Amino acid sequence: MLSFFVLIFMLSLLAIYVIRRYARVWGLIDIPNQRSIHISSMPKGAGIAFFIALVLAFFVFYVEIFFMYHWTIMAISLVFIIGLMDDNYTMSVKAKFIVIAFSTLLLSFDALIIQELGSFFGVPIRLFWLALPFTIFVVAGFTNALNLIDGLDGLATVISLIILGAFLWLGYVHEDSFIFIVSLTCIATLLAFLCFNWSPASIFMGDSGSLLLGFTMALLSIESLAYIPAIAILYIAAIPILDTLVVMLRRKYQGKGLCVADSCHLHHIVQYYFQGNTIKTVLFLGMIQSIYTCIGLQLLKGIDQGLWLCIFIVNIVLLYRTIQWTIKKEKIIC
Repeated sequence: MLSFFVLIFMLSLLAIYVIRRYARVWGLIDIPNQRSIHISSMPKGAGIAFFIALVLAFFVFYVEIFFMYHWTIMAISLVFIIGLMDDNYTMSVKAKFIVIAFSTLLLSFDALIIQELGSFFGVPIRLFWLALPFTIFVVAGFTNALNLIDGLDGLATVISLIILGAFLWLGYVHEDSFIFIVSLTCIATLLAFLCFNWSPASIFMGDSGSLLLGFTMALLSIESLAYIPAIAILYIAAIPILDTLVVMLRRKYQGKGLCVADSCHLHHIVQYYFQGNTIKTVLFLGMIQSIYTCIGLQLLKGIDQGLWLCIFIVNIVLLYRTIQWTIKKEKIIC
């Protein structure tokens, strides 16, 4: 297992180096805009290395996973392709949603679908015919959530490493080879990517990376529901989820489109308090994510989740009010 981890790490280092060197030739360039923290164009597309790592895991080292989860691997491939196309040609939000929705349908063929949510205040929640629509909503939301926090050097990478670390632990404890191998593979390639993406970054993961990672962690979350309650996922992946919900609430309140980009995400506000220091912002949010993740791992399967849901909703309200107060007090332009 250690040799597999080291090999994936080394091959990912090589792949990312090659991608960074030839990104401009391949048209994988991030052009800065008014929301960018970089003033010059940057290579992107490190998601290619993430996909290569998963391909090696599925087709070379652990072929049995492919035969057990071939629909899931096909779904991952489709999400990667639409992300790579977006890196080159800028795909519409509608096109990306359709691909993610169809990919989620493929997950259901491998029984990766949310059938029930557990008990809330003594009331069991079973989805029945709403299972597939709800799963599509969850997967699309989580995939987009990771994409939204990919706004600072190293941030999405660090947050993903913490979340994947939780899944790695769950896979190990419950002897689930799928969760364990997928998590280990992603962690190895992300650590390699962090060597290039730590501030100041020399390459970005691009949508091919953020969509692939978000989708992969979403399906790992569904698989993990066999061992943990649904509410635990909200805590294990708290920062991306909280940021997305707060941003959506603020845009809705202001009458803006939910998909209109701005510069008032959680990481932007935290970076403002750290006077623009990216490294301090990433480490602080990583620490907060670690606390939430540890809480999520303590929640046992079968518990009544009502109180924990209320606590999470309180977190959403407090974060929303804090960000709104900061924007108004400091006159931050979103």
